[in-house]
Amino acid sequence: MTMEIKLKRIDLQYLGFLNTPLLWETSNVCGLKQLQLPKTNSSGFDGVVNSKLRLGKLVEQFVFNTLENYNEIELLIKNIQIQQGKLTLGELDCILTYNGEPIHLEIVYKFYLYDASVGTTELEHWIGPNRKDSFIQKLTKLKEKQLPLLYSKACEAVLGKLKLNHREIKQYVFFKAQLFVPLELKNESFKNINNDCIKGVYINYNQLNQFSNCKFYIPTKINWLIDVHTQVNWLTFKEFLPKIKLILDNKTAPLCWIKSPNGELQKCFLIWW
Repeated sequence: MTMEIKLKRIDLQYLGFLNTPLLWETSNVCGLKQLQLPKTNSSGFDGVVNSKLRLGKLVEQFVFNTLENYNEIELLIKNIQIQQGKLTLGELDCILTYNGEPIHLEIVYKFYLYDASVGTTELEHWIGPNRKDSFIQKLTKLKEKQLPLLYSKACEAVLGKLKLNHREIKQYVFFKAQLFVPLELKNESFKNINNDCIKGVYINYNQLNQFSNCKFYIPTKINWLIDVHTQVNWLTFKEFLPKIKLILDNKTAPLCWIKSPNGELQKCFLIWW
């Protein structure tokens, strides 16, 4: 792979990240507030990253790159592990100052599918593609583990080096997500999330026949960030079926791109459950 293609891919990943909205905006959800940033004209990634980074860690680098583009923001620390003796209690994603005000920021980027059979409220219906996690579980972890870490005894030494007291620090999240709904709810809107986060639909194997005249692409997970475009090696329906069946048989729900005969492009999860 040439350096030019690598650079193009990282820029596409970064642009996809930038184009992903916050999962909620003006209000708070379960007491958690989003860090609202003014719009920036920056669309290029200035950093250098390890090509083997997992998606979550890559997104953290994208967030740090974005934050560094604001003159009013200063990153004080990032990815600092908090230890008690030899025991690691957790990690602070970053502490920054915004117009001089200290902030502890936790970074989240998720892919959720809407399943009305899970839970009883709208927020409880959003789950991970493989049903191993959920929006509510992540909110609970943020509230009960990740954010309280700032107030732990073990964190005092870290804050002391910054000449900060935890009482001075406000806490925010930077929580972005791509959301996917069942095919029959394609035009539905939802009350408690930012509907601009809805990026596509999800279907099961038996529903694929509806797309038999379409073409398909299966991006690697790190490229789930990228906005759909035409410059990929598209598969015909016949080529796509055995590849997708193999993945689904392993109880993994892949993200796919679909190109309709009229040129319409969309993202779609294929589910095994």
